[in-house]
This record gives sequence, C-alpha cells and structure tokens, in this order.
Amino acid sequence: MKICVGLSGGVDSSVAALLLKRQGLDVFAMFMQNWHDTEGTLHGECEWEEDRFIAEMVARKIGIPFYFVDLSDEYRKRVVDYMFDEYSKGRTPNPDVLCNREIKFDAFLQAARRLGADMVATGHYCRKQTLPDGTCRILAGSDPGKDQSYFLCQLDQEQLSRAMFPIGDMMKSEVRTIAREADLPSADKKDSQGICFVGKVDLPVFLQQKISPSQGDVVEVFDAYYDSCAHYLRCKELLGRVHSLDDDELMELSTPLDYSDIRFETETYRSGKHHTLKTRYRPNPYGRVIGTHDGAQFYTIGQRKGLAIGGHDQPLFVLATDIRRNIIFVGEGEGHKGMSRHCLRVAPQEIHWIRPDARMNIGEERRYKVRIRYRQPLQDAVLKMRANGLFILFDKPQRSITPGQFAVWYAEDGEMLGSGVI
Repeated sequence: MKICVGLSGGVDSSVAALLLKRQGLDVFAMFMQNWHDTEGTLHGECEWEEDRFIAEMVARKIGIPFYFVDLSDEYRKRVVDYMFDEYSKGRTPNPDVLCNREIKFDAFLQAARRLGADMVATGHYCRKQTLPDGTCRILAGSDPGKDQSYFLCQLDQEQLSRAMFPIGDMMKSEVRTIAREADLPSADKKDSQGICFVGKVDLPVFLQQKISPSQGDVVEVFDAYYDSCAHYLRCKELLGRVHSLDDDELMELSTPLDYSDIRFETETYRSGKHHTLKTRYRPNPYGRVIGTHDGAQFYTIGQRKGLAIGGHDQPLFVLATDIRRNIIFVGEGEGHKGMSRHCLRVAPQEIHWIRPDARMNIGEERRYKVRIRYRQPLQDAVLKMRANGLFILFDKPQRSITPGQFAVWYAEDGEMLGSGVI
C-alpha cells in the first residue's frame, strides 16, 4: 500500500509522515499550493513559499520522496468563490470545512492517486475506525484541546475510505516531543492561523476584492424592543412546550429575529446661532443609530471587534445584518436578549450524514452532542427530523447562531455522525 502524506510544512503533518515511515510503509510527501495572492493578508507575503521550503526539508530529513502540486485554480473556484458568494448574501461560510471536502480529500486526493497513492494521510487530530463491513467511523481526536474533527464534518464514506490520520490518538505535546527528538525542521513552527491556505487576513480588505464597500447605519437595539416584538414573544411561548411542537411551530422557533420592523423617521431642526437647518433621527424607544459601517456583508453575527464605536459600559456585539438595507444591528453586553437562541434549522438539501446507516427518518428524534463552531464545547440537544428540515433544539440557549456555519452532531462515544449548514 502506497501512502501520500499531505505535507504542509507544519509540525502535525511532519510527524504524521515520520510515524508512517517508521512503520515501514511506502510513503511519499506532496505539498499543495492553493493560493497565490497577497491582497488582504496581514503578512503581505506568500507564506506558502516558506511552508514549501520547510516541507521539502522535512521530507528530506525523513527520507521520503517529495512532490509539489498547484491546486490554486480549484481552490479559488471551489472555496474562495464560495466564500465571496456567501458573504455577499449575508452568511458566514467556513472555508476550512470546504477546503477539506473539496480540496484535501478531493482534488488533492485525485492528484495523489495519479502518483500511485492508495491512501492520503494528514495531520488532523481526529480518529478513524473501519467496521467489518468497510463502513468508516470518524471520532474526535484524543487531545480535547486540539480535536479537529469539526473540519472534516462534510466528508463522505468514499473520502474516508482513502484517509489516514496518524496522530489522532496523540496529544499535541507528544507530537512536539517526537518532532524535536527527530530534529524535524518544523518541530517548533507555530500552528497556522486564519483561512485555510490563505493565512491570517484583514477580512474586509480580503472581501473587497469582489464586494464593494458601501456605507450604512449601525443600529443599537434596546431591551424595550423585545418586550413588544411579536416573534420574540411567540418564541418564548413555544419554548414552554418544546416537546410537542408541530412542523410550522418548529420553523417559527428556528427563525432568527431580523429587526426589520425597527425603522427611524427623520426631522429637521435649526442649529447654532445662524439657525442652520439640519436633519436628525427622531427618538425611537426600540433603538438608535449609533454609527456607520462600510458594508453589512463584512460583518458576522456575534462579532465584537471592528465596530469602532465607543460610549458603552460593555462591548457591543453584532446581532443581525440586513444586507438589503445595509444595516448592522448590535446589542450591548454578552447577556443581551438578542444574542442567544434555542433552535436552529438545517435545510433538507444541506443535511449530511457521514454514515448513511445512521441517517434519521422523518418524524424521528434523537439526543446528540452538538457544536456550532470549532472549539465550542459540545452542547446537549435534541435533533428532530421533519419534512422541512432537521431542527436542533438545545437544552441551553446558544450564543451567536450564525447562518452559513456548520452544525455538527456527535454520539456519546465521540463519533461524529453528521453535519449541516445552518
């Protein structure tokens, strides 16, 4: 069996390659280049050049063949263009999940197989088990602080059958120790951050390659709004009988507030000794305009940084974005009423089961552990499969449920069973 290791220049993939080589397996390394541009990157340079140099040194140190493949066209079409499209619609995509599904375990896998590889190995912190019938299970990594199974939540059985995760049973500290003892060039290299294969970016600048800036209002939402918001009050009522909701009521409960009913009227007034005629917003008990922004598409629900608006005792958080009217709605403090929800929906076409035999039938309900973002502690929830989608009802309200992100569900033993776009 011939194994291709996706060697990134980082310590994790380096140790994965080393362990496979020590097992006496037929191993070769391949570095993939997925990005050329530097616009919007915080380093202002092509980090991939340094990564490739380190990866090649690691391969030489281990004593395995090294190859290079340029997948930048595929990456732009299948990951970056998807990002731009999602942001333009006011959703927040997860490019790392897409990169694994579309690039590492598709385009890269195909390139590796053309070189004779039977399997592709990566440095992901997750575990794989193959059942007697050939079905693959994927489980959380043994290091709870580094578990990366979330990023693999869209893989299918064909992709998993060709995948290997040599360090999934290890702790990060063990990986570092092995790398240092083997004197690998990547032993002390910092973990990569930011967008997969792009690096750390100034997101608004990066997105402005295709999304034009447009000034709009930032609206702070007051608590008084929720006391008279029909949808908010309706959701509170539905939560009182959450176990007996019909399909329409589940849809209601999963629908986020959009604040479209908060509107402002203007009035003219005279100011200064010259009685200059000016315009201002009339006071509104539900909110006020507190600033401006350069484009609602550049902000995401739950975002705290980048608003640059002072005058508050607690931080401001983005509650919602109105792309059509180019408005950002914000609330003060983590305990703001608009920050949390109990229920989300995954549309039928967006539901992905890693093991087809674990698929839920319409009308079925199950309890699983769920996370809605990477590194979020697993949350207890009930999944309800209905004809109009999969509804996830959390035992405790969840902060910043974000359209475009992935909800991922796990069994009690740590097996990741499925995922879906929120």
